Amino acid sequence: MTECAVWWSEPITATADALALLDPVERDRYDAYRRPEDQRRFLTGRVLAKNVAGHRLGLEPEKVHFDASCPDCDRQHGPVRVPGAALQLSISHAGDRVGVAATTGAPVGLDVESAQRNADDSLISYALSEAEQKSLPTDADGRARAFFTFWTRKEALMKATGRGLRIPLQSLTLSSADAPARLLVSDDTSLSPETTKLADLDAGPGYRAAVAVLTSEEIDITERWWHPGAVLDGQ
Repeated sequence: MTECAVWWSEPITATADALALLDPVERDRYDAYRRPEDQRRFLTGRVLAKNVAGHRLGLEPEKVHFDASCPDCDRQHGPVRVPGAALQLSISHAGDRVGVAATTGAPVGLDVESAQRNADDSLISYALSEAEQKSLPTDADGRARAFFTFWTRKEALMKATGRGLRIPLQSLTLSSADAPARLLVSDDTSLSPETTKLADLDAGPGYRAAVAVLTSEEIDITERWWHPGAVLDGQ
């Protein structure tokens, strides 16, 4: 059994204590965001991830330092990791939701999206395989809900591989949106149904979320909420 812990938070306030957890590169990224809401989401993701990593590694959050170097350009905007640790992390945010997923050893990807968005035909044809498109409901609301269930599942898979959208979304076929999340077919060598586990998550009203773990084992998922100053418990 592979354990996967997911922590949710609303965007936090940029206090001096929170900002002090950012290293110089992270602070530069924070300052580069023009909109305050984007700054808060980035800050929350890093602060929450450092609290989760510190909890699992037996470190104070201020002692946690991430390497987020991109595999393509080496800039610090890739997935976060703690050098030398088996811990795997994934950060995602949308609207008033920020999430961090953590596993030990198994690559993990987390995605959360607002459920209030529309899904037009061009987006559907870009993201879904023919089989997935045929499974969509015919009514507009049901179609949008189902599409973003597919979308979050696929985004979680992209993040777990570390390859992002270099994997064509149409190369993957998933179980229907109203069925338990599973990868059925992959035309990309970086993903196999036998070594991929997926699950839908509960990020609260108005949001769709999913997590992917690259493992052949079953996954045991826990979801918790966090707020600044809270002591993390569990995994």
